[in-house]
Amino acid sequence: MAFQIHVVSNVPLTSVKDPQEVALLFLGQIGYLPKRAGVGDEEVRRSIPYRLLVDHLLRRPERGWTAEELASRLGTGKATVYRHINKLKSLDLLEEVEVPTPDGSRKGYRIRYGNLAKAWNFVEAHVDVAMENYRRTVEHLQGLIEGGSLHGEG
Repeated sequence: MAFQIHVVSNVPLTSVKDPQEVALLFLGQIGYLPKRAGVGDEEVRRSIPYRLLVDHLLRRPERGWTAEELASRLGTGKATVYRHINKLKSLDLLEEVEVPTPDGSRKGYRIRYGNLAKAWNFVEAHVDVAMENYRRTVEHLQGLIEGGSLHGEG
C-alpha cells in the first residue's frame, strides 16, 4: 500500500484544548477523514473512521484490537474496518500485534509503539523521503530543460 498524506499549510492546533476537536481538525488536515460538503462535525464524529481511530485506537493506544472486535463495537462489517485500518497502515501509524482470545490469539492492530507521537516519527520519515524524491525529480527535469531536451519548444 502506498504512503499517502495530505500536506497543507496550517497552524499548530495547540490553542485548542478539546482533544476530540484537535483530532477532528488534524485528521481532516492529513486526509484521513474525507471532506464532504454539507457534513457537520457531529456527523464526522459519528463516522466509522473517526470512531475507529479516536474512540478505540487512540483512547487505548497500548491495546491491540482485532478487526472482528472493532467491527462489532463499531456496528459495521470487517471490510469497512479493514479499509480504514489499511489507510492508517499506509501512513505507518499502526502495527500488527497478537491479541489474546479465548481460543488462542489473533492478529490485531494498535498505534505503533502504543504512542501516537512516536508513531508520527514514521510518518515524518516517509514525508522526508517523498520530498527528497520530488527534489531529485525536479533537479532532473531542470537538467533536461537546460540541456534542450524539452520537446515542443517553438
